[in-house]
Amino acid sequence: MRSLVLDAGALISLDRNDRTMWSLLRVAADEARPVLVPTAVIAQAWRDGTRQVPLSRALAHCEEVPLDGFAARAAGLLCAASKTSDVIDATVVLVAAGNTDGSTIATSDRRDIERLLAALGTSAAIIEV
Repeated sequence: MRSLVLDAGALISLDRNDRTMWSLLRVAADEARPVLVPTAVIAQAWRDGTRQVPLSRALAHCEEVPLDGFAARAAGLLCAASKTSDVIDATVVLVAAGNTDGSTIATSDRRDIERLLAALGTSAAIIEV
């Protein structure tokens, strides 16, 4: 089943109660599609849990994908191959690429995501948020 992978821009949109982003999350839930968030992405968006109630609510419906040493090294290698520097975006692409049924990436950084996907030699649908 095609997963939905969220980047920091998607989490920030959810935290700001963006209707489009909440609709994407709702559709994924209705279709029983996994919603994946690399833990490094959470670190990029998380600032104050007492003020980020919408984000907390959204994350309760997501599967948090941990960043271990192997994934961290792979993200660094992917940045080198793509000549980009955002290891967080690299983790998003790696999580998306790990889903054999395909993935959709919700991102505010389409250009970097496309470069990373190309360097990895894979593809994913991209939704700009």
